Amino acid sequence: MYVIHQQQLRDEKMTRLKEGKSAYAESAELIRLMQRAIQREELYVHYDQANTGCWFIPLPARKSS
Repeated sequence: MYVIHQQQLRDEKMTRLKEGKSAYAESAELIRLMQRAIQREELYVHYDQANTGCWFIPLPARKSS
C-alpha cells in the first residue's frame, strides 16, 4: 500500500494554486494544512467548503492604491 503524506499533498496543491489553478481537498487535516499555507504565503484564495471537502480557487492579486 502506498501512503501519501499530507504535507506532500499540500505542497502539490499549493503549487497548483500558485500556477493559477484550483485545488480540492477532502480531509479536514489537509484542509487545515492548506489554509495555514495559504495564509503564510499571503495568497488570495476563495474557499468553497462543503460537507465532502473544500475547493481552493485562486483569485487575482489585489492591487494596492
